[in-house]
This record gives sequence, C-alpha cells and structure tokens, in this order.
Amino acid sequence: MNKPDLRDPLQLLAFGFGSGLAPKAPGTFGSLAAVVLFPLLALLTPLAYGIVVLVVSVAGIAICGHAAKALGVHDDGRIVWDEFAGQWIALAPLVPVVSWGWRDAVAVVAAFALFRLFDVAKPGPIGYLDRTLHGGLGIIADDLAAGVAAALCLSGLLYLF
Repeated sequence: MNKPDLRDPLQLLAFGFGSGLAPKAPGTFGSLAAVVLFPLLALLTPLAYGIVVLVVSVAGIAICGHAAKALGVHDDGRIVWDEFAGQWIALAPLVPVVSWGWRDAVAVVAAFALFRLFDVAKPGPIGYLDRTLHGGLGIIADDLAAGVAAALCLSGLLYLF
C-alpha cells in the first residue's frame, strides 16, 4: 500500500482535502467536511446544486479510481470523495427550503446521521452495489445510493415535521 500524495490534485480531492486522513472514522470526517461546505452550496438554485452534485459524482468515478490505483488498494477508507457526493445528495432536499434557523440545523444533522447510517449499514441494494461493482464506480456507487436513501428519508421527515 502506497502513501497518499496530497500534491496530486486528484488525490487531494479523493482524500477530501485531507479530511479522509483522520486516524479514526475517515468516512465520518469526510462526511463532516461535506456538511461544512454545504452552506456555500445551498446558496445555489436547486438546479445548479443538482448540476454540481452530478459533476462531483461523475468526476468521482475517476477521482476515486485514480486514488485507489495510486494507493494500490481498492476502496481504501481514506478515500472520501464518495462521502462528499453521497452526503450532498442526502442534503439535497434542504436546498430549496433552507433558511438557517434551528430547524434547518436539526435537518442538517438528520441528513448527516441518515447518510452515515445507510453508508455504514449498507442495507439491500446499497450493499449489493458495494459488493459487485469495482474500480472508481464501485467506490462511489454505494455512497450515491446511500445518499439517495438518506435524501428520501429526510424528505419524509421534512414532510412530517
């Protein structure tokens, strides 16, 4: 296994600007970094937000694949670009409604918790994607699915409350 090279722009992105190099729970730290960046992204229109997340997700296939190849390990836990993409999908239902009151803060925490739950537990199709896909697509696909599952649950919670 090779060491990460943060001078390589693709590895810098793959390791979440260094957030994935946390000694414990790198995926959680990657998701937290994505949450920290969310207020800037939430300034976008829903369409622009969707385009950014789509670009991040598609580019993530190459970014994650490049880092895995450089490290010599498939889906190394320090690669967290997939957490960024998945977390931003989980937060998507908030983009058209966020006003940054206390309820929005609770909703952001809920989106974070739901995404981490689906990403770690990998129920049903999320686990299937994790087990069957390989390369950059295999690294990111399960996180995208976890983000969709979290976004659907968050949408339901927003509707109820």
